[in-house]
Amino acid sequence: MSSHKDHAHLEKIKEAVQSSEVLNESEKSQTMQRIDEWIMEDKAEGIIYEELVEIANNIKPLLAELGLIN
Repeated sequence: MSSHKDHAHLEKIKEAVQSSEVLNESEKSQTMQRIDEWIMEDKAEGIIYEELVEIANNIKPLLAELGLIN
């Protein structure tokens, strides 16, 4: 899975970026965009993972019936 799984940590970073006095508005905007992209990627990966787990769980009885697994 993604290395950006800790959404709470990313939210803290977003807050720090927004309140930063070192970054200009353009840098803040670019940074926020990247963080939002990481969050969206994580959500997409989570959805794909859950769907694969569901598919695997639905296939197991069929494979057992065919004698391919116990």
